[in-house]
Amino acid sequence: MKKFNVGIIGATGMVGQRFATLLENHPWFNVVCLAASPRSAGKTYEEAVGSRWAMAKPMPEAMKNMIMLDATADIAKVAEQVDFVFCAVDMKKDEIKALEEAYAKAEVPVVSNNSAHRFTDDVPMVVPEINPEHIEVIKSQRARLGTKRGFVAVKSNCSIQSYVPALHPLMKYGVSKVLACTYQAISGAGKTFETWPEMVDNLIPFIGGEEEKSEKEPLKVWGKVEGDVIVNACKPEITTQCLRVPVSDGHTAAVFVSFDQKPSKEEILKAWKEFAGVPQELELPSAPKQFLNYFEEDNRPQAKLDRNLEGGMAVSIGRLREDTQYDYKFVCLSHNTLRGAAGGAVLLAELLAAKGYFD
Repeated sequence: MKKFNVGIIGATGMVGQRFATLLENHPWFNVVCLAASPRSAGKTYEEAVGSRWAMAKPMPEAMKNMIMLDATADIAKVAEQVDFVFCAVDMKKDEIKALEEAYAKAEVPVVSNNSAHRFTDDVPMVVPEINPEHIEVIKSQRARLGTKRGFVAVKSNCSIQSYVPALHPLMKYGVSKVLACTYQAISGAGKTFETWPEMVDNLIPFIGGEEEKSEKEPLKVWGKVEGDVIVNACKPEITTQCLRVPVSDGHTAAVFVSFDQKPSKEEILKAWKEFAGVPQELELPSAPKQFLNYFEEDNRPQAKLDRNLEGGMAVSIGRLREDTQYDYKFVCLSHNTLRGAAGGAVLLAELLAAKGYFD
């Protein structure tokens, strides 16, 4: 695989910082430019972030002295330097949609962590192990935008990354009804305990917009490309509650599920163990070797112990048992800023690179 030159748009925020650490020494991707808001433009990356560096790993040395560009005003400068960009900006949704399409129209492919384009019907929203075929809609999107190379592809919301991968291998049994309660880490809000001391010894039973995303996004992931658009799946019926909990990283989900044809517990465990997707087949650099991991212990998975499994790119599952109102219930865990955010976007970019979409 040839090396691709990459930009990070929104590099100063928490997800942008995570992109920076993941892309340091990446075998396929070489970061050549960084962009953020006008107040960061002209500063070095180190100066722009200042005391707000939130990663356990230090800022990559090769990026410290990069001069920040203005994400909106310097699109042409970015386009001159890169093969594609990652986008993780903190702006209003309509502004993000306009910005990402502006990059695409400048012939810069955009791999986005943002939610703005998740329900644009010719923008693929991809969990690479689950719906890699959705990238085929990019041809239609390019026709709409009038571009040859440029397009927008997005990753899904971090909250669905724990339970949707666990449900996916079970869809052959006709998943009919799902209840998922998510317990979401503070890094999902771009916070640490230092910047959000109110979350210590606390739980907030509401995260704005999260329940709607958690109920609707899986239906696009499980949808199909029909003609020029992605048509959402009609089922399963999904209802969720999303709570913010005092955990630094790692979203946990308590899942209840019913089936048209109820499988045995042994069939479910076998489906999880044997499941692999295109990233595993292609041996993409960020792909976990074992995507779904089941723990037999009653007290697992735990965020502190299991969120970093396979570099934070694997999903952990435990406590599978029959339920009195649904067929089964179980618990899932994924790392929300790795698998759920920047890591998932990097894996999507690797898939797009392997399939020739950046050529």
